[in-house]
Amino acid sequence: MDQSFLVMVSNLLQLHNSLDPTSSLLSNADGASSLLHSSSVAPLLFFTIASVLSFVASTRPSPSSDYSVSAFRTLSTEHIWSLEAPLRDAHWRSLYGLSYPVFTTVVDKLKPHIALSNLSLPSDYAVAMVLSRLAHGLSAKTLASRYSLDPYLVSKITNMVTRLLATKLYPEFIKIPVGRRRLLETTQAFEELTSLPNMCGAIDTTPVHLRINPNPNIYRCRYGFPSLLLQVVSDHKKIFWDVCVKAPGGTDDATHFRDSLLYHRLTSGDVVWDKVISVRGHHVRPYVVGDWCFPLLPFLLTPFSPSGMGTPAQNLFDGMLMKGRSVVVEAIALLKGRWKILQDLNTGVHHAPQTIVACCVLHNLCQIAREPEPELWKEPDESGPPPRVMDSEKSFYYFGENLRQALADDLHQKLSSR
Repeated sequence: MDQSFLVMVSNLLQLHNSLDPTSSLLSNADGASSLLHSSSVAPLLFFTIASVLSFVASTRPSPSSDYSVSAFRTLSTEHIWSLEAPLRDAHWRSLYGLSYPVFTTVVDKLKPHIALSNLSLPSDYAVAMVLSRLAHGLSAKTLASRYSLDPYLVSKITNMVTRLLATKLYPEFIKIPVGRRRLLETTQAFEELTSLPNMCGAIDTTPVHLRINPNPNIYRCRYGFPSLLLQVVSDHKKIFWDVCVKAPGGTDDATHFRDSLLYHRLTSGDVVWDKVISVRGHHVRPYVVGDWCFPLLPFLLTPFSPSGMGTPAQNLFDGMLMKGRSVVVEAIALLKGRWKILQDLNTGVHHAPQTIVACCVLHNLCQIAREPEPELWKEPDESGPPPRVMDSEKSFYYFGENLRQALADDLHQKLSSR
């Protein structure tokens, strides 16, 4: 037992004896009834019980100061300015996954929307709480104990902030590169990396592990765990310019892509890229690259052979294409390394897609701000058969096949002549 507690009890007993020397807790076998019938002792008993309860309450462990409301308010308004910028931002990243300037950017952009919800918590505190959950993969229950809040309130605030990130900030920070300046910068950077002209992005999917398994048959991915399928397209800076979460993990990559808004925009001609080049008599518009799990289309080029059984020109093309694709693989590894909740998503299935998209928005913010890159999350090895050609895609496949061969022959000629 705590020594200070024993001292307190001893002092109370001494006070009791001084006020009523005729009573004794130790010598009277019926001491409890004697105390209750003593007019001088009853108030003292009440005082003793109240003192003990007060002591117990005061000695209960309090939540970590890093997560208390008062500590956060102090840190964000006073203590933070006494730190050198690198130390300040390193401390902020350890708590919330991003530096203080990026954090304030997020708060400033979300504050008007949070204000409409009549939330009892300050906007910066609510955002900090959600970011700490996303960055460390904490459950609502764990976070509630740290912030001295009800778990239901933590879930409610998490759902609100992630929804705002996925809807209000998505159009600003996740954009298809249709502007000429950005498109030119992207295609030139990919050409420097791969020697392939007019490449504007790389596409890939990744399963996001679900802690709760709603249906083993639908959500179980090819790696054996329940998941949702995330599809992203990345530029050369590992910034996502398209994000889609529409299918359970058991869906194959090609089906997920064909169901995406991006596919329908590209096949319908809704996305207009005016940067057109000519390669061996073929008009080459900007295109993205993916692995052999995606369909071959004029705007999505895939390798000739996953096993390297093509011609020298085809094998060279495949190697350069996969080099370009590596940027999206690394972008996904950064995403899951920075926002650890995506390693084991502990939200409800209905709120999981917006949580995943919110993390993608935050990833872009960090990449745009050139935040330090965390340790990469190791993805499982890629596998899966090539998709069959759909009847509706036969003309697209024909043009994509000719375009791919023209690019391969041109690449082989250029590199062979050096």
